[in-house]
Amino acid sequence: MLRQYELVERVKAYDPDADEVLLNRAYVYTVQKHGTQKRASGDPYFSHPVEVAGLMTELQLDQDTIITALLHDTVEDTLATVEEVERLFGPDVARLVDGVTKLSKIEAMTESERAAENLRKFLLAMSEDLRVLLVKLADRLHNMRTLHFIKSEEKRRRIARETMEIYAPLAERVGMYEYMREMQLLAFEQLEPEAYATITGRLAQIRSSEGGQVGAIALSIKQALAEAGLKVEVSGREKHPYSIWKKMAERHVSFEQITDIMAFRVIVDSVPDCYGALGVLHQTWQMIPGRFKDYISTPKSNGYRSLHTALIFENSMRMEVQIRTRDMHETNEYGLAAHWSYKQGGVVPDGEVGWLRDLIEIVDASHDAEELLEHTRLAIYQDRIFAFTPKGALHQLPKGATPIDFAYAVHTDLGSMAVGAKINGRHVPLRTPLGNGDVVEIIKSKNSSPQLSWLSFVVTGKARAAIRRAVRAKEREEIAAIGRKLYEEIAGRLPTKVGKKALKEAVQRLGLEDEDDLMVAIGTAKIDDRSVMEALVPGSARSITDPEDWPKQERAISIRGLTPGMGFHLAQCCHPVPGDRIVGLRRPGEGVEVHAIDCLKLADGIDADWLDLSWGERSTGAVGQVRCVLYNRPGTLAEMTGIFAHARANIVRLQMTSRDNLFGTYEVDIEVTDLAHLTRIVSALRASEAVSTADRL
Repeated sequence: MLRQYELVERVKAYDPDADEVLLNRAYVYTVQKHGTQKRASGDPYFSHPVEVAGLMTELQLDQDTIITALLHDTVEDTLATVEEVERLFGPDVARLVDGVTKLSKIEAMTESERAAENLRKFLLAMSEDLRVLLVKLADRLHNMRTLHFIKSEEKRRRIARETMEIYAPLAERVGMYEYMREMQLLAFEQLEPEAYATITGRLAQIRSSEGGQVGAIALSIKQALAEAGLKVEVSGREKHPYSIWKKMAERHVSFEQITDIMAFRVIVDSVPDCYGALGVLHQTWQMIPGRFKDYISTPKSNGYRSLHTALIFENSMRMEVQIRTRDMHETNEYGLAAHWSYKQGGVVPDGEVGWLRDLIEIVDASHDAEELLEHTRLAIYQDRIFAFTPKGALHQLPKGATPIDFAYAVHTDLGSMAVGAKINGRHVPLRTPLGNGDVVEIIKSKNSSPQLSWLSFVVTGKARAAIRRAVRAKEREEIAAIGRKLYEEIAGRLPTKVGKKALKEAVQRLGLEDEDDLMVAIGTAKIDDRSVMEALVPGSARSITDPEDWPKQERAISIRGLTPGMGFHLAQCCHPVPGDRIVGLRRPGEGVEVHAIDCLKLADGIDADWLDLSWGERSTGAVGQVRCVLYNRPGTLAEMTGIFAHARANIVRLQMTSRDNLFGTYEVDIEVTDLAHLTRIVSALRASEAVSTADRL
């Protein structure tokens, strides 16, 4: 553990103007506040914040960050308060300490909820000051270094899993690769102990048996570059054990089949030298196709810049080579922290934290803990591709991203209005995966809105969160619309006319927030008709004790203008279409399920409220289902589909259910405007020579 004078000397070594008195006060304060508290290792608890502060000095961070590291656990684990910290160390330190302070564990919450709420507060604090993230990552790194002292295996695995899923990816996204690699290694040891032992053991065997091979290859690389007149530094190492295990898992290969275990780093003086060195290496050794990546011309979103290539050495050994300048190397190893160094004045390039704004937007859009964790993991833990707008603006996206992901990356409003896309000038479906270097043009319409079906193919957390938020808002709006129609019908059964005042008082009596909440509660059957009537006119329902005397629905509820799948669902058992006589089943917490009046499944709805529904005037659009038995001869299927095309009915699903020597039976789902449209299609099918029988299902 660092002594007080050692910590101060470290800070003064790179920042002579640092306030020595304030640093000493912070050191003494954390020692006094944590007092006799012990860590699982048996060390005094204050050794932890002191070591975290030591990690911050290695990054040469400003004195406020060092003091925050010393105090980061005092508010949570001692009697210290944010107000006291502000009085002794100033408002900036108090704000940083409050941002880093973890939420107290709430035993009643599930593990995922605890993790999500921790992450929610963390991300919001990061949006105000990124130094919160730097201290938090150092805090987690030191905790991981001492994780083996915790006796509970379950707790160790939980902390390791959280580190692997949240903190290591965050370290990678801000370019702190040294932190990321060590966190992954320590978490890997806890989560996959057998794999960890096997891989580290094999690496040790290679290290002992290769007889200085890494050094010999590094020397060969240096000599080849020196002969070309380049002044370089070359270092070599085995690949990270977790990286090897991940590659084995993803490619389903054994350790022996991993051919690029050796990795080499070449440090040069300038950017032109990077490309010069690349040319020399490619001329000296065979390059492995598809393995070259230029992160200098197109840096990663965390600011990482380097050339990556893979070569085949003289003895057929594959090796990975990274080429970069010294400045790039410093930024690549410590990323965002390099910009927060005291001599940089804390100025962080805006382009390097755009992903953070996306995370904050995800926090706002996520509905619950599970969604927040899902969306955040999507946002911070995926390999990237590069795509361009027609004007040349570059956007980084995860592999597998689609035009919808691209649209939301450009702007949330553009994603919400997307109706089509062009990739490299060619119209494509919205679910088409993007490739590196694609130029993407989004076709938009002000009348468009996000579709629920998009969730089946989008891959970015930002897009998924925005779509879910829009769909939930639309669903609530339509459920409220149904609820309002039901409310009007319920109010019409009362013995007196109900006004705005009575409605407002009813909302209060039912303990709801506002009128919209009441309509949603009615639409989802969370409040029954009797409770609504009693709330509107107290005493109106108490006198009715016989269910037979209860006022019945007097008029049908129109569903015109509402979207199937939102406020109501068209039953898949009977596929009702406009023109059918329909009824609705309403169960608590669910939308209204619409059935045709003759549907056999209605017998299962005995536990639900039955609603008399109508399509409303000029209601159009639904999916009808038809079963056709065709003669088994060439051309009959084409003739059947031709009938659908002539009737302007789009085929949604076509499935052959049986076939023999004489006949083939097909079930077809088709989009129709109404019952008359569907009837005309069935009649045309029955009149065809290709069709034996045709019936609506």
